[in-house]
Amino acid sequence: MGVLIGLVVAIGSLISGYVAMGGHLAVIWQPWEYVMICGIAVGTFIVANPMPLVKDTGRAALEAIKGKVPKRDHYLSILGLLYALLRELKNKPRNEVESHIDAPGESDIFRSFPSVLNDKDLTLFICDYARLIIIGNARPHEIEALMEEEIGTLKRDRSKPYYSLNTVAEALPALGIVAAVLGIVKALGAIDQSPTILGGLIASALVGTFAGIFISYAFISPLANKVKATREKQTRVYVIVKQALIAYMNGALPQIAVEHGRKGISVEYRPTIDEVEAATTTGGRPEDMKEAA
Repeated sequence: MGVLIGLVVAIGSLISGYVAMGGHLAVIWQPWEYVMICGIAVGTFIVANPMPLVKDTGRAALEAIKGKVPKRDHYLSILGLLYALLRELKNKPRNEVESHIDAPGESDIFRSFPSVLNDKDLTLFICDYARLIIIGNARPHEIEALMEEEIGTLKRDRSKPYYSLNTVAEALPALGIVAAVLGIVKALGAIDQSPTILGGLIASALVGTFAGIFISYAFISPLANKVKATREKQTRVYVIVKQALIAYMNGALPQIAVEHGRKGISVEYRPTIDEVEAATTTGGRPEDMKEAA
């Protein structure tokens, strides 16, 4: 919704201001200028990036537009799953706990939290480090260093769409000049025409410069920043898992370890300690928590 409102405000301000100045909309409606600028931008983007990154950039853009970031219920699910899993680690023998992390899709614990189970990367992250905890030979600071390295790798991988879009945004003003130059070339080819026709051709050519700058700073650059913020919020869940597991390895009880994870959640979506306690005492299921409330 925020993206849509922003686009309406930006385009509406542009059109209304231009018309109020006495401008004619037909002059700035030069579809082939836009085709050239956007087509060259897309083509060079594909040339500059491997196909997996091109596809991931498309996914990242859709996620940013839809605002696909973890919300309060998802954080409650993560904390509830961690509490249930840590409780199993503390109270159950190794073979019973291994059944949960070896086949999370068949585990009652993981199946109770479908939003977490559907995130394959996060589920694998939790299971991998729970397995290391079960083995018991690694020390907490070693596991923490390993987690930080993996989270750093995830952040770098997931921030690549931001850098690729930012590169396109930086190139668009220059691509607008390319389109404008071609328009000027066209205008010079009609130098023998009347001033009215020649003036219209020159005005049409200058639309290319306008379009490159406007698309860059009003669309692609803000979208790139939105992608960056969205991906940063998505990777934050790994930090929460890390905080809880490391606290448990350092001797904290499951409830206290979950509180370590809760403190890593942004204030905007952070559930209260009472909400987390209600969720974990009812088995960690958000729907059960709502019924209990």
